[in-house]
Amino acid sequence: MMSSGAAAPRKQAALPQGESPVYAFLEKPSLIDYPGRLCGVFFTSGCNFSCGFCHNAPLMGKKQKGLPWSRLDGICRKFKKEWTDAVCITGGEPTLTPDLVALIEFFRSYGFKIKLDSNGARPEVLKECLPLIDYIAMDIKAGLSGYPELVGFTCTEKIAESVKLIMSSGVDHEFRTTVIEPFHTDEQMLEAGELIKGARRYCLQAFIPKDNLPGPEFRELKRTTPARLRLLEKLMKPYAKEIIVRGA
Repeated sequence: MMSSGAAAPRKQAALPQGESPVYAFLEKPSLIDYPGRLCGVFFTSGCNFSCGFCHNAPLMGKKQKGLPWSRLDGICRKFKKEWTDAVCITGGEPTLTPDLVALIEFFRSYGFKIKLDSNGARPEVLKECLPLIDYIAMDIKAGLSGYPELVGFTCTEKIAESVKLIMSSGVDHEFRTTVIEPFHTDEQMLEAGELIKGARRYCLQAFIPKDNLPGPEFRELKRTTPARLRLLEKLMKPYAKEIIVRGA
């Protein structure tokens, strides 16, 4: 559902010059990255977290050279012909790019619904973007006490501020946690639950080990068990209107 403040599609103007914030994209539209919609998935580069379990590790470091806006135009036109009706802007961390608002407006000029993925570390940018998008997914890495250890981020008051902004915005949303055993204890999860209490949607995602994860210690961990995910589904039920389990 489009948020009440989202702008209607604008008439397409001249293309911006130079390179866009988009570093890469999925060649095929996705059925899983925007609930209920066929969407194109576009990646920005650079991240201010250091998650050892990140599956997009090549996008974690410094900002990479972006695709030309003209190339992005061709991609969008191709997606429209394939019945794609939405885009997901993900990363990396999209709120690090100074051209994020311009990118959102660019995609909206094609009539796409807009979903934004974020780690919530820059609430001042989210505040600017929320009136322009239709859906936001924010990662809840842990309870606030777990952020310094798990992702190397200490300004946890910014995470809490972003949660409040999203929940008060009227924009359709989900919060999501990748569950890592044994880090995400019941106590850690209950702390995360209090942070997002009253949310529309909270997603529990299975951690899946891979040989190329940036943190060597995570490469040896076992995949989150279905039993643990189902237990947490019950534990977290009081904190959101809908609990979704992915990867069970």
